[in-house]
Amino acid sequence: MKFDALNCPYSCKRYTAYAKKGMVATSQPLAAGAGMDILKKGGNAIDAAIAVAACLTVCEPTSNGIGGDAFAIVSIGDKLYGLNSSGPAPMGISIDKLKKKGYTEIPRYGFVPVNVPGAPAAWAALSKRFGRLPLKEVLAPAINYAQEGYPVSVIMGRNWAKAFDRYRECLRGDEFGYWFKTFAPLGRAPKIGEMVTLPDHARTLIEIAETNAESFYRGEIAERIDDFSKRYDGYIRKEDLENYEAEWVEPIYTKYRDYELNEIPPNGQGIVALMALNILKGFEFKEKDSVDTYHKQIEAIKLAFEDAQRYVTDMGKMKVKVEDLLSDAWADEKRKLIGKTAITPYPSREQSGGTVYLATADEEGNMVSYIQSNYMGFGSGLVVPETGIALHNRGHNFSFDPNHHNALEPGKKPYHTIIPGFLTRDRKPIGPMGVMGGFMQPQGHVQVLMNLVDFNFNPQAALDAPRWQWIKGKKVEIEDTMPKEIVKGLEDMGHEVVVTDDNTGYGRGEIIFRDEHGVLAGATENRTDGTVLAW
Repeated sequence: MKFDALNCPYSCKRYTAYAKKGMVATSQPLAAGAGMDILKKGGNAIDAAIAVAACLTVCEPTSNGIGGDAFAIVSIGDKLYGLNSSGPAPMGISIDKLKKKGYTEIPRYGFVPVNVPGAPAAWAALSKRFGRLPLKEVLAPAINYAQEGYPVSVIMGRNWAKAFDRYRECLRGDEFGYWFKTFAPLGRAPKIGEMVTLPDHARTLIEIAETNAESFYRGEIAERIDDFSKRYDGYIRKEDLENYEAEWVEPIYTKYRDYELNEIPPNGQGIVALMALNILKGFEFKEKDSVDTYHKQIEAIKLAFEDAQRYVTDMGKMKVKVEDLLSDAWADEKRKLIGKTAITPYPSREQSGGTVYLATADEEGNMVSYIQSNYMGFGSGLVVPETGIALHNRGHNFSFDPNHHNALEPGKKPYHTIIPGFLTRDRKPIGPMGVMGGFMQPQGHVQVLMNLVDFNFNPQAALDAPRWQWIKGKKVEIEDTMPKEIVKGLEDMGHEVVVTDDNTGYGRGEIIFRDEHGVLAGATENRTDGTVLAW
């Protein structure tokens, strides 16, 4: 039977899923299944999260990879643990060195934007501290899919084709040939439903599993990354890998109505969502589909981004205190700037990104909010030969201005877009929530949280609701499912509105909440190949 998997002429209604023993929610069905298999084998929510994350590098390589970064918030009992597994710039790179080579900005592709990858370190750190099963067993589903193959899912297939077309046009140089050899061996992107195998990827995952990621940072894999970088005059070296460790951090939060939204502190941009919510909690919202509601949301996001993009960078390099940015005084001053017309904030650049998010929960009460990314789709366009490791391009998010707070420096972590969220009430865990997708992420967190808290939406409806995305200046993109009167009203208030029919740029979210009886409620959405599995 032949059919067009992208042709969906009728609206599709989903409902919130319920379970008691365990739940996995993520953007790719096979990866969700891998996590559920681990739960049923006796693993806990942390084991399941690692299994899903590793599987996503295989089954959704368009948005993440072994050479990417990761953040996580883990709930054990009533306590939240944060993990920052983003990597710093290599010690051998600097703005001055790049200027001498003729660079006037940090490019998107190639070795310049490659920082130390943190994803394998995240898996090892999570497994060591909270996991129950050996890492070899937890990574087995991902290894099997890489060896035996898997069929390409719908949204991923569309994104793979777009990435291939873009890379074919803009990637020049022998160093990029390994990407095409790995991810387009037939001279094209794989089609939806077509089988894909990644044997190099499998061998790397096996080595990570057998060495608890030591090989990646201090062994054979590190040597391969070093050799590849040296061959093409790159900057990352084995010493950069040897000196890297994932960092356990205390999550930051703000109280919004009766709940708290928890985020990873800078260098992550979760603080943007918290700053915006601090502004918005000074208003009362009675109606979701109101021009005033959307106007105030958009303006609050602008004002939060304005200061975050000035000041947020590596926590150890920040010149402004996090507590000051989250203070009532800051929010009160910003709130006064919101009037009846759209404002033009501090200039920012249009950005894009590709990310995967997952949420897991087990019968014991453990829950995980986890996010992983190569930044822009496949990342830098570089794949380490014979490893399947697509290196991320997170360094592109550094500023090339040496006076900027987020200026590129050796050993420094950049402003980071990926953010896992976690909802609590009176500091008691409710559950993980996240919306993946570049600079859309804090905007998604704000919109979804307000849908849940202000408008009493169920998790599925909170994710399904039409979204907007502030781009820059007064420009706002809005999904074409938004009521037309909202679009007209925002235009009348001075917003430069662009209505789009491609919903993939508005974030892709998952939610798992646990109620007072231990019942789990989960949701995902149709902006991705999302799947919730319940047990």
